[in-house]
Amino acid sequence: MQLTETQRQRYWQAVEFAGRQVAATIDRTPDYFPIYTSAGKWFHQGELWTDWTGGFFAGQMWLFHRHTGDPAWARQAEHYSRLLEHRQHDRNVHDLGFIFLNTYLPWYELTGDPRLHDVIVQAGRTLAMRFQERGQYLRSFVAPESLFIDIMMNVPLIALVARETGDDNLLRIALAHSLTTRDTIVRADGSTAHEGIFDLETGRFLRQSTHQGLAAESAWARGLAWSLYGFSSMYRYTGRAELLEVAERNAAYWLAHLPADHVPYWDFDADLSRPHPWGPQKDSSAGAIAASGLMNLAQQTASPERAQAYRATALAMLDALVAPEYLADQTPGWEGILMHGVYHTAKNLGVDESVMWGDFFLVEGLVKALAAEREAAST
Repeated sequence: MQLTETQRQRYWQAVEFAGRQVAATIDRTPDYFPIYTSAGKWFHQGELWTDWTGGFFAGQMWLFHRHTGDPAWARQAEHYSRLLEHRQHDRNVHDLGFIFLNTYLPWYELTGDPRLHDVIVQAGRTLAMRFQERGQYLRSFVAPESLFIDIMMNVPLIALVARETGDDNLLRIALAHSLTTRDTIVRADGSTAHEGIFDLETGRFLRQSTHQGLAAESAWARGLAWSLYGFSSMYRYTGRAELLEVAERNAAYWLAHLPADHVPYWDFDADLSRPHPWGPQKDSSAGAIAASGLMNLAQQTASPERAQAYRATALAMLDALVAPEYLADQTPGWEGILMHGVYHTAKNLGVDESVMWGDFFLVEGLVKALAAEREAAST
């Protein structure tokens, strides 16, 4: 991945700034896992809705270690990862992939410690317990009849564990959930609904719905980014071409509807003429997720033309997100990294704030871009 000198310098500076922000949060509130800021501050008493983001904070520390080789970051990453270890048995959330793929997986890949492997395996088996045989999906945290698009970012944990253990039933569950998601809440044009609702007695799909999008039939931007990245990850772990096809369909919609400034609105169907919160609020976090996911997809597609388009769009989004409008490096007192993100518009949680997944995926995308260029230069 060829970067210009300006991009290279700005990406390095952005990662260094991110490291300073995370270190300051560690010093300010030890052993605290932020979710979203309030007026730019992480520590507050606002509603969480659900506890799903700890892996993004600890995961940034693993990214900083990968980027710098600094053992101090590894020590911090190990400490914060251990604080999440008990979540391997957590049956209350559908987010164990977010937690363990970003913490225990990089730790295990670095060390080969079998104890870490055991934690990953248990987390994958715990997540698989959410599977509804009638309907063939993993239920969301809100209700047994509910499937969320977010789960596509978590089901790769089950696919990984299936591959590591040779457990065919786990693979069956991971593939079934992915195909049910494809067939119910991924639309023909590549857009996605946030939620699918099923009849618990028959397993029949009933309707599309939403909690965080503008409407059941709209295209919630973060959900589309989750789908693009999640189906790409499932292809990585299974090699199933039909999953790659979904990710590429998602990418086609994203590229066709991304605004000219390369940062999406919180919902692609948001009416820009109406006032906030139902109007032109950007969601930088959705852009960061999609940028990182598009870089993965560029390595997977069989089309050189699409690969070039994915890379170019990913870099254009990263360029926009490290500009002063979005990166907080020129905003004194702001404790997050990436500004103008959105958590939950309808609940007015973390709207126009920093959100932990936005910070994580921005850092991940920047580290990927810099690492890819170094790798290309060395070959």
